[in-house]
Amino acid sequence: MSKLLVKPQAPDAEGRIHEVTPETAGWEHVGFAVHRLAAGQSLSRETANREHCLVLLSGKVAAKTGEEDFGVIGGRSSPFEPDPWSLYVPAGSEWSVTAQGPCELAICSAPAKAGARPARVIGPADVGSLTRGEGSNTRHVRNILPETEAADGLLVVEVITPSGCWSSYPPHKHDQDNLPAESLLEETYYHRLNPPQGFGFQRVYTDDRSLDETMAFSDGDVVLVPRGYHPVGAPHGYELYYLNVMAGPKRIWKFHNDPAHEWITTPRMSGC
Repeated sequence: MSKLLVKPQAPDAEGRIHEVTPETAGWEHVGFAVHRLAAGQSLSRETANREHCLVLLSGKVAAKTGEEDFGVIGGRSSPFEPDPWSLYVPAGSEWSVTAQGPCELAICSAPAKAGARPARVIGPADVGSLTRGEGSNTRHVRNILPETEAADGLLVVEVITPSGCWSSYPPHKHDQDNLPAESLLEETYYHRLNPPQGFGFQRVYTDDRSLDETMAFSDGDVVLVPRGYHPVGAPHGYELYYLNVMAGPKRIWKFHNDPAHEWITTPRMSGC
């Protein structure tokens, strides 16, 4: 199996099914974890020298950071539903959550400076939504923590790709610190499928093909993108959700399309 495809494990005592660290991924910036909590189960962390963005994929939690009590946040029953709730926690702080019924929580992290900004709730009204592409290249984007919102390193976004459509397409990359043309960002994709017995495809490849892997992922898998182009396909009959986490030396998202497929951005493409 590809080292870029990470399968979920059985929940441990903290409900953890995924934990990607810079050490396990072999990179420097992005950290990502997913916990499935039972009703009443609590989870807490110190952020140390990293900022965290907690994304409620489903369910509700009572959330606290340091001395601040944010009350109960969340509400959707599935990541395929709109209106995500998230909690931003700066470096040098701590947080705790207690599940108000079953919930799934993603923890996104990146290096940051302590005390740079306060903790805050990112509610549905704070999330910008837009549709990109057309025809079989349509996808619906929810910007949870874009570069226009305050953070040190994290960029966090949800994407819904309809059945039979492509996403992160035409193939693009962001693996060169070459601004203003391109930025260097590591990235994780957390994939969910509706209905869950489905599958999807993701290819990760470089211009020289020193990296060229095509993976069939299942519901709950994580795909690591250390470099290269990384298009995603959702087969007919299955709606695809993914949560993207990006971070790098500069908090700017500037991507470069594969020149072989750049022409796709010019004409109007229709569905199959």
